This record gives sequence, C-alpha cells and structure tokens, in this order.
Amino acid sequence: MIRVYNTLSKTKEPFETVQPGQVRIYLCGPTVYKPSHVGHMVGPVIFDTIKRYLTYCGYQVTLVINVTDVDDKLINESNARGIPMAKLAEEMTADYMRNIQALQVDTVDHFPKATEHIQNIIDFTADLVRKGFAYESDGDVYFEVSKFPEYGKLSHRSLESMVGEGGTTAQRKRSSADFALWKSGKPGEPSWPSPWGPGRPGWHIECSVMSGRLLGETFDIHGGGLDLVFPHHENEIAQSESRHGKPMARYWVHNGLMQASSEVGKVGGRRTRAVEGDIQSQDAGKISKSRGSSPFRELLADFEPETIRFFLLSTHYRRPIDFGEERIREVGTGLATFYRFFKRYERITGRSFYAIEAPARRSEGDFDPGGDPVLAAVAELRQRFLEAMDDDFNTGGGIGVSFDLLRRLNKFVDDERLEDAANPAHDHRADAARLAVLEQGARTLRELACTLGLFRQAPKEARAPSGDDALVGKLMELLIEVRGDARKAKNFAAADKIRQRLAVLGVVLEDRTGGTEWTRK
Repeated sequence: MIRVYNTLSKTKEPFETVQPGQVRIYLCGPTVYKPSHVGHMVGPVIFDTIKRYLTYCGYQVTLVINVTDVDDKLINESNARGIPMAKLAEEMTADYMRNIQALQVDTVDHFPKATEHIQNIIDFTADLVRKGFAYESDGDVYFEVSKFPEYGKLSHRSLESMVGEGGTTAQRKRSSADFALWKSGKPGEPSWPSPWGPGRPGWHIECSVMSGRLLGETFDIHGGGLDLVFPHHENEIAQSESRHGKPMARYWVHNGLMQASSEVGKVGGRRTRAVEGDIQSQDAGKISKSRGSSPFRELLADFEPETIRFFLLSTHYRRPIDFGEERIREVGTGLATFYRFFKRYERITGRSFYAIEAPARRSEGDFDPGGDPVLAAVAELRQRFLEAMDDDFNTGGGIGVSFDLLRRLNKFVDDERLEDAANPAHDHRADAARLAVLEQGARTLRELACTLGLFRQAPKEARAPSGDDALVGKLMELLIEVRGDARKAKNFAAADKIRQRLAVLGVVLEDRTGGTEWTRK
C-alpha cells in the first residue's frame, strides 16, 4: 500500500484517490522573470518521478505545472531590461522548458499560464465577493481571512500569529492578514479590464483557478516547495474552499529546499517567514548567486543532465537537498558504476542494456526465482525498492537498493567468470541458464530505474578525439603500457601508484581479459 506524507495532517496517510484508478496532481511552477536555477528543477523532477511511479502502479495520472507570467517581479525585471513583460515571460518560459526537458521531465500534461486565464480569475474573484469572502477597496480586491475559520490549518499557525503590518496596501485592508485577489493597475503596467477597474491578478488566485479548471474542485495531490506552505498554499486553500465548499486537495505534498552544502538556505529563493517544521532551518537564508542560483544552463555545461537528475533523486524529497558541485561529482562517480555494468552486460550478451524491454507495470515485473539464489536475491531487492517507493515516494531509498542490486549482479558476473577467456560469454559459449539469470537481473534493474526516469537512453557518445583529446588518449595508452610492464615485472607498487594517481585525476582503470580500459569519472 502506498502511503503519502500529508502536510495538512503532518502524518503519513494511506493513498486513496478521489476517483478510483485516477490521480490528478498540481505542482506550483516558476515565476518566469529570470533564467531557471537548479532550485527550480527540484519540483519538476520529483513530481515527474511520482507520476512515473504511480503510472507504473497502474494509475491514470494527470500532472499540471503552472507558469506565473504576470507578477511584480516580472514587471520590475521587464522595466529594468526595457522590454515588454510578455516578451520577458516568453523568453524565460522557453529557458525553463529547455532545462526540464534536458532532465527528462516529459510527463507533464499541462503548463497553464496565468495570462491565459484572466477572465476565469475575474469570475472566481467576483464569486468570492458575491459570497461575502472578499471585498473591493480602491480598485483592489482582498480576501477577508477572518471569514474562513480554518485559515492556518495547513501551516498550523493561528490567525493572530500571522497578522503583520500588511505591507504598502495596509490602509486599504480590513485586516493586515487579508491578501490580494486582484490588484489595481498602475500607469504603464500590464492590466486587464475588470468590474473593479483595470488591474491584474494577485499571486495566489491563479493557482486556485487553473487547478480547479484542469483537475476539478477537489483533486488528489497539490505539490510545491516547502517555502510555499505559507502564505501561498494557505491562501489557495482559503479562497478555493470558500468558493467551492469542499476540500481543495486530498494530499499536500511539499519537497525540501535546495541548500548549500556548507550552509543552510534556499538556493535562489527569497527569505520567507518561518513556519512550524523543517522550513525554519531550510529557509534560513538565501544562497548567493555563486552557490546555486546561477542559470541552470551553466550547471548543464559542467554536468550531464542524468547526473543532475540522479543527484536530485538521491535524497528523500521531503529532506533538504545538499547542493554543491563536489557533491554532484560524488553522485556522478556512483552513477558511473551503473554505466560500467551496462557496458559489461553488453560485452557478455551482445545486446544493449538500453534495448531491454522492461515491464511497464508493477504486476508485470513479478517473476518466479525458481530456487535460484541469485534470482531470489534480485526478487528480494525488487521488493525492497517497491517498499521504499510505497513509503512516501522514497527515491533516495530506492536508489540505495538499486546500488545493492548492481553489486549483486556484478558479483554474479565475477563469481561465474562470465567475462573470463576460459568461458567467453561474448562468444556465446556461456551456460544459457547463467545468462538467463543475468538477463533477468538486468531486466529488473532497468524496470526499477525507469520508474525513476533513469537510464532511459544511452549517454551521448564521446566526441571523436582531436587536438588535446587525441593527445590525452595517446598518453593514457602509454601509461597503461607502462603499468602493464610494471605488473609483468612484479613491480606492483609502481603499478598501484599509476592507478591511484590516475584515480585522483578522475580516471578509472579496469583490467579485463584482453587489456585494460580507462574511463573518466
């Protein structure tokens, strides 16, 4: 049984959908005023993975990620750059889309934009006014939080603790805790006609409108970063449930924030007021531009997209992600052990790991070990992986189990000497039963990896060597030859020194029948 941690109840709850067999998910997306940074990638990768896993478990899943393309930040940035807000939004949205596509986030069904739903936002706001939950003041429209007795139930804070100064519009509000549904337009700013005069939407109203129209008045999972619990999601609940008279979402799922490995804080994020729980430590301060909020495309220039996805999934989604380039390199080193096994599998079987047709549904992946101890271990590890994912989508635990499965398969290859010249499986003379064991293990590994959106396609082939690359290749051939001569002369200290020094430089040597191969970490 799948269990999901619900921020609303602060407990793990059995996963029961609004409609049997269907899951509807809404994730708060970016405000597109500057290029995306790595923090913007966390939610899409996590919820893309959640959708993959739920689909694998047999659900029909709809995933929506909104784009905020009208906001104070957009207006300020467009003014600073001297370009229209719409042009800025289009440019930054394209940047965001390129980045999430690079990370293989391709299961999203809808990317609604706030400006595409202006009339729906006006209708929603007008309905709240008619029902007495909102009021107009000098062209602005505010939600009156005192009219919603459950206000604060998500962030678990009392209304009294949330009453502040009210910002620059305090004089227009009945209470400083009231929040804007519609903002009156200022000269030179983008605006749309409304019953209260020209203006534009408040931040919170767009998500209530778009989620309701695309997923229904009550849907299954509302996701977002932990920093959105208050005020954004708290306000969404208030306005949606006041209008519809029913729960907005069944499960509120919040991912941890990206923080630097040497300090606590949200990468690229604004400082927000602390709320009960992990947000107090995770959002303690904004990380400087050099520590994570630089454009994501710069990170992609240094690391393969799959390495970054693997890095983001290596931690349970509710925990803060320890960001640092050295940490990504460490994760990449672990990822390389999978790539080496894939090459090993191809040498033995003559087939690509990426061509394995893995089960697309959970029920299809079950198999009978038939008394074979290795297959029994594979089946047990598969069950452990599923248990980790069933327990609040614990991708970190699932990846840990994947490493265990990888080690078991490598041990099997070593124990059975499937690459040994005396029994060259690559020449198809290995025992068929042993090859069947390896193939089932590899099929299971691919099955589980695909639920995480990993190892879907082979890494890009290395560029044809030229210039310095060709020289590096020749130097490596020379070092391998010198090391081989040292081993033949039983000068193992010299041979080990070459291997160790190369490892420090990020080069891995693998001794195999017929020669030594080298790869970069």
